[in-house]
Amino acid sequence: YNRNFSSKKAQLKIFEQHLELATQIKLPLFLHQRDAHSDFFPLLNKYRHNIAGGVIHCFTANKRALDAYLDIDMHIGITGWITDPNRGYHLHDLISYVPSDKLMIETDSPYLMPFDYPIKNKRYNEPSNLIYVLDAIASILQKDKNILAEEIYNNSCRFFNI
Repeated sequence: YNRNFSSKKAQLKIFEQHLELATQIKLPLFLHQRDAHSDFFPLLNKYRHNIAGGVIHCFTANKRALDAYLDIDMHIGITGWITDPNRGYHLHDLISYVPSDKLMIETDSPYLMPFDYPIKNKRYNEPSNLIYVLDAIASILQKDKNILAEEIYNNSCRFFNI
């Protein structure tokens, strides 16, 4: 809903078709919603028992939304947003509620570069910057970075069946 290039009705119709397709092909979903949780979640929940799982990509919402997604066994994707002092620091309070087996890190390339890190290419985000998202989360959780990296790696392997 963030930019509303299509009507809400059209977006919901296409999202439901997307969910229906996911039930047929039995592959996990990679999901992103902005400003639409109150409509997005009920549809996702309706199909959840028939889909192979999913990642709530670029999670930036609140505790209520986090709890709802975790209650239906979704993975939570965290980006460089968590390092943004103007928009992302609320995630510092929420990250500890994400079970280690449901956590993923993402670039949202080319956007959401981590703040205050020695990034070589300042024009766009890229996978090499995931180390900074990992660093931030490890610091917030006061967890060994190598252990956290292994957990996230294993989550990705399980999720993508690789």
